[in-house]
Amino acid sequence: MKEGETLKPLVWVGASRRELLDFPEEVVHAVGVVLLRVQYGDSPSAVKPLRGFGGAGVLEVIEDDDGSTYRTVYTVKFKGRVYVLHAFQKKSKHGIATPKPVLDLIKQRLKWAQALHAEWEQQNAKAHQSN
Repeated sequence: MKEGETLKPLVWVGASRRELLDFPEEVVHAVGVVLLRVQYGDSPSAVKPLRGFGGAGVLEVIEDDDGSTYRTVYTVKFKGRVYVLHAFQKKSKHGIATPKPVLDLIKQRLKWAQALHAEWEQQNAKAHQSN
């Protein structure tokens, strides 16, 4: 964790929290540790950019458990907050590509996160103006 970093709030978009909590306990714990490190500004080695989102703005944590693969997708594109976009079990046995319907859902939730962040910034600006 970076020295002097403050804890960024974790914002669950859509059903992402419930999706993650449906994972096996060991996977939930491992992903939770990674997300906590991300909240403190760290870049854990277990994280990689999700293909199709143009760089490091949308990231994924991949955890394996008992022959299954679990992915949790989040973004740090928006200053001061970490948005968890989706958590899912990779079911395809061929290829590593994320299925199009999953990518579409992540894109939809990313737009939602952008709207949530704009609203949060606007509320913060109003709070600072009244002080």
